[in-house]
Amino acid sequence: MAPQENAGAGTEAELPQYAGHYHLESCLGSGGMGVVHLARSTSGMRVAVKVVHAPYARDPEFRGRFRQEVAAARRVSGAFTAPVVDADPDAERPWMATLFIPGPTLSEQVKRNGPMDPDQLRRLMAGLAEALRDIHRVGVVHRDLKPSNVLLAEDGPKVIDFGISRPKDSELRTETGKLIGTPPFMAPEQFRRPREVGPAADVFALGSLMVHAATGRGPFDSDSPYVVAYQVVHDEPDLTGVPATLAPLVLRCLAKEPDDRPTPDELMRELRSAAAAYDTQVFIPAQRGRDEDAPEHRVGGSPAPLPQDSPEPLPEPRAVAPAGRSARRLGTRAALVAGALGLAVTGGLASVQVLGDTEPARRTAATQNTSGGFGTWETVAAAEGGGMPQCSYGAERLLCARPGLVFALDPADGRTLWRHEVTEATRSDPPVLSGGLVQPTVGLIGDLEALDPATGKAAWQEEMPDYDGLRCVGDMLLLTRADGMVTGVDSASGRTEWAHRIPGQAVPYFTSFAGDPTAYATTESEDGSSTHVTAVDPATGDVRWAADLEGSLTPVGSADGSVYFLVGGAVHGDAKAVVRHTPGTGTTRRVTLPVPVEQAVAGVRGDTVYLMGAGGSLVAVDTAAGEQRWRLETGMSRGSAPVSDGRHVYVTAPDGRLLGVDALKGRLLGQTRPRLGADSDRVPASLPAPLLAGGHVYAAAPDGTVFGVAGRDPAAW
Repeated sequence: MAPQENAGAGTEAELPQYAGHYHLESCLGSGGMGVVHLARSTSGMRVAVKVVHAPYARDPEFRGRFRQEVAAARRVSGAFTAPVVDADPDAERPWMATLFIPGPTLSEQVKRNGPMDPDQLRRLMAGLAEALRDIHRVGVVHRDLKPSNVLLAEDGPKVIDFGISRPKDSELRTETGKLIGTPPFMAPEQFRRPREVGPAADVFALGSLMVHAATGRGPFDSDSPYVVAYQVVHDEPDLTGVPATLAPLVLRCLAKEPDDRPTPDELMRELRSAAAAYDTQVFIPAQRGRDEDAPEHRVGGSPAPLPQDSPEPLPEPRAVAPAGRSARRLGTRAALVAGALGLAVTGGLASVQVLGDTEPARRTAATQNTSGGFGTWETVAAAEGGGMPQCSYGAERLLCARPGLVFALDPADGRTLWRHEVTEATRSDPPVLSGGLVQPTVGLIGDLEALDPATGKAAWQEEMPDYDGLRCVGDMLLLTRADGMVTGVDSASGRTEWAHRIPGQAVPYFTSFAGDPTAYATTESEDGSSTHVTAVDPATGDVRWAADLEGSLTPVGSADGSVYFLVGGAVHGDAKAVVRHTPGTGTTRRVTLPVPVEQAVAGVRGDTVYLMGAGGSLVAVDTAAGEQRWRLETGMSRGSAPVSDGRHVYVTAPDGRLLGVDALKGRLLGQTRPRLGADSDRVPASLPAPLLAGGHVYAAAPDGTVFGVAGRDPAAW
């Protein structure tokens, strides 16, 4: 939609120039409830700001609905929606800012160019099915899915406008006699039982929307909304003009009873089986010279309907079928994959190796083996279920774990070297090598033990007093009790070396970072204005240094004698700034972020801190220069803590994709395919960060896969 200069008479001619810190530049459109503006943040980032009409701003009931819209939009921010950047539902004129996504609405596209062709329709339906899956996962029902609420962006369709959406646990109720929605795209139950509308209503709307995209009209067409309402409830849909390959699926979406409609997951499976060419990988547009210096980019979503001059989506980067399953048809598609990865496809099935009395790996597909002990491969080394494996590198092997199991993989080809069962309640970190032994660092059940990295057998096992926190730092295990007592255990022998309290920390739960033999504990002041930071020598429990720093801080990394913190972050909400403290000189530098990063996790490389936020924002902050270097909107609902090798930044997505980003410019360079597990409707509680070793990147996925790719060229993934 082309921006128009703000103009007009009456109330809306007096629109404010700013909404919060966002300068309103031009009008993108106006609806019954408000005006949407193209705006810019202080840093120059383009956003779309919805400002409520003045009369509705004075209506308490409408303010309640607008708060619900903001909450719903925040909950569903991800690959298929416009991420919420900021909002103030309590302002004099309530407003909400989302990332500006260039592109026409589906309504505009069909009006301008006519009905879509079958391939475009299939991609559109697949993208919207994925969007509804993500929206419904977080307990939101859109209730107004229609062509004007679907943006056709370069990287896939985006669902917008959650103005009448409703969380399943919402306290707001539909008033008696008041229908909310757009009749041609409403489900029968929205007319008959508006209080009982659930996710299936969005699937019905998807069916109606697909008929519109295929024909330019709806399945129930009349100039009268009352006639349309009668047709929706009683008549069969008119699917004339809908391609035969999609018509049966569209008809199922338009079933009168909610229980007879397919779920979004079922739609995605049907679309995959209907077309071998269907690809779930995100479409990455070719780089444009005029954008080379742009600091902001958008990625994410499913393949959008492609313009005539657009390149085809990247082929799926998998050319070898898993063991125990039939090989996929390779043909030209596999040849393209093999060419992109520099592989020779020589067979359809991978071998399974049985090691002693351990169970065989479920799937191992080795697609490349390089000299030097590191390779490109994928494997599922444990039984299905149990979540995403978490891995570290040590003793020339990958040390991985899923709940109840620790195992080692050969980084050259993914072979399982050994497995060891453990008893644990939770798992938030991978096993690590400390004191020359594998420390499972399990939860709060059972004795402590350490494993021989060569065999996986227990090297020592010790009974320990009850503890509430466990951290492996350097060659020590630090156990924290609820009363604040800390015990230091030697990793190599299991022997207790010391036990005492830490000055300045009532109950210290430690943080540590790879390559830094220091344990960090923090305590926030009661008013949140400062944080007491204590650096502890794990070998003795002595305090190396302590400092009181301004703000509510979360330590996220260390490098070159400095420690890095987020002001806010995953523990305290939105990250508003990055702090670098150098204890050797006593200096502290603070870099304020132009736009806060919601629920941020972070990683550090040199002087640069990389933040990943809920809603998909990936941000690079150069603490040496004192500025934000770039911000990339990935479109993911969230991501793992970023890791960087200096050239690239790597992040794991909730669907198992590994993203590779240019560390200097913030451009998405490539990504692996999704690897969703059997419980694809569940979002992992935590996402393990990618692992860098030997020029390769190793990552894990919800289906239990651990895989390795060459780090030098993410575009070849």
